[in-house]
Amino acid sequence: MKKLRIDILSDLVCPWCFIGYTRLEKVLAQLRIDKHLQPEIHWHPFELNPTLPAGGEILNQHLQTKYQMTAQQRQLSQQKITKLGNELGIHFQFTADMRIYNTRKAHQLMMWAARSQQQTPFQKALFLAYFQEGQIMDDTDTLLDIAVAQGLDRRDCRRVLTDPGWSSAVVQTEKQWLEAGIQAVPAMIIEQHILLNGAQPITELHDTLDGLIDTLPSLH
Repeated sequence: MKKLRIDILSDLVCPWCFIGYTRLEKVLAQLRIDKHLQPEIHWHPFELNPTLPAGGEILNQHLQTKYQMTAQQRQLSQQKITKLGNELGIHFQFTADMRIYNTRKAHQLMMWAARSQQQTPFQKALFLAYFQEGQIMDDTDTLLDIAVAQGLDRRDCRRVLTDPGWSSAVVQTEKQWLEAGIQAVPAMIIEQHILLNGAQPITELHDTLDGLIDTLPSLH
């Protein structure tokens, strides 16, 4: 048995983060069998839109303003994302009234979830709630419901959301990653020294991890 540490920077409103993780998940499932692998995943915050007000804004308008995307460019991009998602079992639901949200609260809960080793199931639930179910991702009760469904305690989660210290922790952590040179997500750091930017193709991701695992010591 070999242990492999993977640190992931992501934001729940980033479709490429959802795609990138799902590809990783499929690769790790195979490597668990082939290489007797024990992956250890740590999630870290990276807010794409930390200044968005409560309630967010219409996604299509946001893409046009922030990235200067035309309607055609936006449509082609979302079609590509939807196609790639379908290949992975993700069913993206891009609608005309879909909104994009400030994700600070979600990141606070994600940081706290590390204490109970519930980060990954919680992150997956956040992706699904936003991209497939169209839930309001800056709403406290929505986030609490998602957290509780993953086995987290509602009272503890509510304290995390109301404690300014957790908000500050998110900001400070993001600052440290920016200073380390991370400028976009998804970003994966393998064994704390190999950086993989973007949603890596499954074959390339498999080859990278497969080769690295052979160099790792076995657990006893």
